[in-house]
Amino acid sequence: MEVITNPTVNVRLTSSLSSFEVQRRFNRGISIAELKAKLEMVIGASASSMDLELFSVTDKFLQKMDDNDALLGSYAVDDDSRIHVTDRSGGKLGEFDDVSKVEKFELSGEAYEKRTDSARSFMKKHRVGHFNEEEMAKKKAEQAARQEEQKAAADAISVGSRCKVQVPGQPTKLGTVMYVGTADFKPGYWVGVKYDEPLGKHNGTVEGKQYFECEDKYGGFVKPLYVTVGDFPEEDYGLDEM
Repeated sequence: MEVITNPTVNVRLTSSLSSFEVQRRFNRGISIAELKAKLEMVIGASASSMDLELFSVTDKFLQKMDDNDALLGSYAVDDDSRIHVTDRSGGKLGEFDDVSKVEKFELSGEAYEKRTDSARSFMKKHRVGHFNEEEMAKKKAEQAARQEEQKAAADAISVGSRCKVQVPGQPTKLGTVMYVGTADFKPGYWVGVKYDEPLGKHNGTVEGKQYFECEDKYGGFVKPLYVTVGDFPEEDYGLDEM
């Protein structure tokens, strides 16, 4: 019976320079010298200073791979075997993991502006994002219109009024208006509501600032356009009945 061996093998790689384990696939027909050359880019050590050791799938030491002329396939290497690389040049564990030791390339804003192959240059050429003045002006106008609409809705709401809150995707809630105006937690106009049921998120205090008082989980803030003021009597939930 003829046994056909897979021409490639997937191995795990570890080294004395890193605590990480990586996986790579190699051709069994390459020599150990060629393997070391390929490992230079993976491990970060010079091929001439490498010592290789082969371990089984269960990490049992098998043998040293010290014959540079031998083929990788001549060793008992299987898928998920481990090859450990020891760097004899004096490199230390984690030497290439510390990015603070890597010299950083910095480009001035003026020099970057002159480049024609940059993302900024591409965006300018194709008028993408904030480089599309017409689109940006349109978005600002729409934002201003929404802001005016929210302000007009807020001006029509008075503190102490009964209200109905209808936020898309959420159940309708009844409550009392406790606050109307701007807030520190987000821009725009907001309505603070004390709900009739514990369907809120807080007690009227958000990010350390108190806007109104109510029991915990009875308070909420919503956009003015989601609030309808009217004669909405508080429902009797039978809490006083046995």
